[in-house]
Amino acid sequence: MELRDCPVDGTELRRAFGCFPSGVTAVCAIIDGEPVGMAASSFTSVSIDPPLASICVQKSSTTWPRLRNQPRLGLSVLAEDHTDAAISLSRKVGDRFAGVSWAELPNGGVFVDGASAWWDCRVYAEVEAGAGAAAGARAGAGAWGTAALAG
Repeated sequence: MELRDCPVDGTELRRAFGCFPSGVTAVCAIIDGEPVGMAASSFTSVSIDPPLASICVQKSSTTWPRLRNQPRLGLSVLAEDHTDAAISLSRKVGDRFAGVSWAELPNGGVFVDGASAWWDCRVYAEVEAGAGAAAGARAGAGAWGTAALAG
């Protein structure tokens, strides 16, 4: 194995980071009567007590500033058959929810139908890191396994 210096080129670094397979989540809420959401592929559990998870977002995101101050967010762990939903929620322009089946929670969070797991969350903390930020989300309730599949 021959090590190379970390690439300065963003495209090459994304390719290198992409060697780690990760799941994709959807982070969504209702804002001004419309669903607003984004895909996040950097989801990880942080703590059991309190129940915390984190996502990472780019500082250049135009969606995260709209979502971060919402009282509740729906976090959906997308399933194997959600490829089209993940692509749609990753769009820079256009209707991100076109063709995506979703449900609104009474508190304003939005879940993607058929996800592997759902978490009703609120932003707990946010830490800037380079060109991005790590946001901690505290789960208030959730569904996973067969409960999530039953929808």
